[in-house]
Amino acid sequence: MRYLVLFLLAAQAVAAQAPTYDLLITGGRVYDGTGNPAFPADVAVRDGRIVAVGRLGNAPARQRIDATGKVVIPGIIDIHSHADDGSSPDGGFRDANARRRAAPNLVMQGVTTVVVNQDGRSPLPIAEQRRRVMELGIGPNAALMVGHGSVRGQVMGRDVRRPARADEVERMKAMVRQAMLDGAWGLSAGLEYAPGRWSTTDEVVALAREVAPFHGVYISHERSEGQDPMWFWPSQDSAGPPTLLDAIRETIEVGEQGGIRVVASHIKTKGANYWGSSGAAIQLIERARARGVDVWADQYPYATSGTDGNTVLVPQWALARDEAPIDGARGAADYPAALRRVLANPAQDARLRRDIAHEIQRRGGASQVLVFEHPDTGVVGKSLAQVAQRWQVSDVDAAIQLQLRGYPDRPGGGRVRGFSLDERDIEAFAALPWVATASDAGIALPEDGPATHARYYGTFPRKIRHYAMTRGVLSVEDAIRSMTSLPAQIMGMRDRGQVREGMVADLAVLDLARLTDKATFTNPHQVAEGVEWVFVGGTAVVARGTPTWALPGKVLAPPR
Repeated sequence: MRYLVLFLLAAQAVAAQAPTYDLLITGGRVYDGTGNPAFPADVAVRDGRIVAVGRLGNAPARQRIDATGKVVIPGIIDIHSHADDGSSPDGGFRDANARRRAAPNLVMQGVTTVVVNQDGRSPLPIAEQRRRVMELGIGPNAALMVGHGSVRGQVMGRDVRRPARADEVERMKAMVRQAMLDGAWGLSAGLEYAPGRWSTTDEVVALAREVAPFHGVYISHERSEGQDPMWFWPSQDSAGPPTLLDAIRETIEVGEQGGIRVVASHIKTKGANYWGSSGAAIQLIERARARGVDVWADQYPYATSGTDGNTVLVPQWALARDEAPIDGARGAADYPAALRRVLANPAQDARLRRDIAHEIQRRGGASQVLVFEHPDTGVVGKSLAQVAQRWQVSDVDAAIQLQLRGYPDRPGGGRVRGFSLDERDIEAFAALPWVATASDAGIALPEDGPATHARYYGTFPRKIRHYAMTRGVLSVEDAIRSMTSLPAQIMGMRDRGQVREGMVADLAVLDLARLTDKATFTNPHQVAEGVEWVFVGGTAVVARGTPTWALPGKVLAPPR
């Protein structure tokens, strides 16, 4: 009897010493984020970090999740996000609405970290943005970039339609250096947008060199994504604008001359007359990588660009009384009246038709341009080619009539979206080991209305379901790598992006059998299916397929 008592006391002592986990996910298969095949394992979390991966099923834990039949993956890192940027001082992560700061459309895809301040736009100073976001609280984590366009605009004011002087570049360098000291992860650029489009490569290289000592990264919306930039109109701009290939060469040059890691953002070959150019773009990047340039890319898995689906086929100059200022504001309230004045002038009419024909091709061709909103409900849901046939006019005249018969206060007359990318190019980029998956999306709530890109809700599940599981363009493990350890590697995030001991407990539990994107371009506000649990630092932001509205996210500090 004495031996039995001693045995029980010893057993109790061992039990008292056994570690108690905050969270234990049992019975699942783990995709660790590296591209390795899945393996069966339990995952234990304590104090916000992964402390054990293995056979742990009987260990004590405050919260246990049965992931039998499911998979456990690292939390997704969205390397190109607009969850916060410089376009609105009180939007995104700085919004007073806690529901928006929870970013439900993003966490419901498994996103646990977003890299924000993209396309050259960021609040300044970065320290103030960081303070404000941390004060309010956010759902996923955030890494902040400093925007080249914002820095350029602050130094040059409205006099930006020219190369910067040497003294102005020096002032920009000082601002970028301060932003890096304040916790920026690198420099973002929007070289197809104002004011970045008037910068020189030398200017960008000079600023990139300020980022290099901090081991930061340069992420660029490049000067062009097809045969020409979005601002190009053949009737008024000189021939020989930068092409996608020119833009990629510039990004490579920034990396090579600046001694910095560079990313070609949302890489694509845009426009029906540029489809098939992915091979040349890939060759340029792979040749640069072979000689040691640290160049990468990211991509969203959709055949259409543009956040709001508001493609305007009629050039801006034909809709405004005067040239629009650089912030994009329009000069005319009655667009049909402005357009009729142009049509009445034979020389301007010829210019107009040339520009519209060019824009139709840039948007994928008449069969790829779809009408989503218009007063004439008979054309809604139809392509421009079908509208032209319905009205018995040319494709160009159909675009003109959409404006003349449309809403008088809306450019284009309604809401039109161009599907300007080709699936063969998308698949070519998606299969590459140096292309990360990114959403190029911000935070969306249902009350934001229908003018929302499906990528806001479906990017990451779509990459896994459509391109890996259905199309077989890449393996499931490589698709998961493209959104976890790969962006972590590019950004220099050392404690995220993998399921292994010591890593921060940013995790997602997926039901691969059900995983699919549901968002469409007619009904975009539909969350993905099959995302069961999502944890940010061990705190659930999605539980049993529903947002918890928790705000455990942090503004991440670079590892310096």
